[in-house]
Amino acid sequence: MGMNETPSADRVHIGFFGKRNAGKSSIVNKVTGQELAVVSDVKGTTTDPVSKAMELLPLGPVVIIDTPGIDDEGHLGELRVRKANQVLNRVDVAVLVVDATVGKTSVDEELIRIFKEKEIPYLVVYNKADLLKTKDGNRLSSENKLNQNAEQSIYASAVTGQNIYELKERIASLAVTDELKLRLVGDLLEPSDFVILVVPIDKAAPKGRLILPQQQTIRDVLEAGAAAIVIKEDELSNALENLGKKPKLVITDSQVFAKVSKETPEDIWLTSFSILFARFKGNLKAAAAGAAAIDRLKDGDKILISEGCTHHRQCDDIGTVKLPRWIRNYTGKDLEFEYSSGRDFPEDVTKYSLIVHCGGCMLNEREMRYRQKCALDQEIPITNYGIAIAYMQGILKRCVEMFPDVLSVL
Repeated sequence: MGMNETPSADRVHIGFFGKRNAGKSSIVNKVTGQELAVVSDVKGTTTDPVSKAMELLPLGPVVIIDTPGIDDEGHLGELRVRKANQVLNRVDVAVLVVDATVGKTSVDEELIRIFKEKEIPYLVVYNKADLLKTKDGNRLSSENKLNQNAEQSIYASAVTGQNIYELKERIASLAVTDELKLRLVGDLLEPSDFVILVVPIDKAAPKGRLILPQQQTIRDVLEAGAAAIVIKEDELSNALENLGKKPKLVITDSQVFAKVSKETPEDIWLTSFSILFARFKGNLKAAAAGAAAIDRLKDGDKILISEGCTHHRQCDDIGTVKLPRWIRNYTGKDLEFEYSSGRDFPEDVTKYSLIVHCGGCMLNEREMRYRQKCALDQEIPITNYGIAIAYMQGILKRCVEMFPDVLSVL
């Protein structure tokens, strides 16, 4: 997979924040080497977050996000500030752009406080450093500007390009490298292993291609030096009988869990794409524990079904049709269901008795962790599609047996 093909959710998300007219968009354009953001001397030119997937050397594939001025005014200004705050929930690195001729203000200090509270690695960029002068009236040299930096700040100029290369290197140093991230499935495999992936091809499947979780899982299996065999749900028994070698693992679409579990021998690991993505995004243990809340649901309880992407819903859509039906049938309760998709995850979830989230393939790890933290901080259990389905099928323990730390909460 080339840099341009890296899924957005797997790219490092870098957000640029700051007050209006600090030169934030100009710094973004210098860092990216392209006119990503419109710049103007008029305050508030950037009205909505602007995102661009690109390759940023020396870091690699990233998503650059330019946000509206955090000090915007009026009703529309409040909406823009809210959107800028929402970006904070999904950035891996925050860059605060400050007008060097003015210095940090209370607004900037508040942003730094939020960065620290959300545990976001950050860097302060003092833009317009070319306009700074020493007490004797001489302009500060690039070398002197660097020498007076604190550990988390750098002086730069979008006009002259001073220290832009150094700025990119500093941003790269704050990003978590791939070596530190979990694998989807590759760390469970040896080069001699093979894996069976059960992929239903029905009316909900996209025409002519596999969905992103399936593509990424196949890629990770291959990168581990193992072999991936992809079949439909009605081909599993025949495949197991005729392959001549026992697979290390069977990975299935959650919608056919019951059939696949019945046909997969107990001595073969079984899990789902959704469960693997919960681990990949860092929330499997809490999501597994949250599934038990299904047994505590009462008549009239509200459940939030949340998806990280927006898509055209089919007549038998899993999120809006199948899951509600399965949960109602399992509990026998009269339940209310509400839905969210894309970036529209509610901050206040106290009215819900349970949140069931998708696997989050279109969201990065930080945003998934944020959503889970929102729920757990408000003492609302949260699980995901595959885990909820496995729990209701009575096979959740089997489907996470390769993860002992998760078994400990079940």
